[in-house]
Amino acid sequence: MKQPCVYILANKNKRTLYTGVTSDLIKRVWKHKNNITKGFTQRYHIHNLVWYEIHQEMESAISREKAIKKWRREWKVQVIEKNNPDWLDLYSGLF
Repeated sequence: MKQPCVYILANKNKRTLYTGVTSDLIKRVWKHKNNITKGFTQRYHIHNLVWYEIHQEMESAISREKAIKKWRREWKVQVIEKNNPDWLDLYSGLF
């Protein structure tokens, strides 16, 4: 089922974050985890889903993603740790 989402991925040591938007979170994160998606996440081994937010409309998800990408790192860490203090990979809980 398609559902607009904004998400944040982290690498194992939590040093590098990636913010993205998608209409199919399971498929998109699977692509990141299996290095199907070339580029930043592949280069820096960013594969752990540490935060996501569901939206009703893709337009609002895109607006939120753009806003989060402008945030300071500390703000991103705060939003992650609010609901996922141990930085667990949330991917397996999606299905």
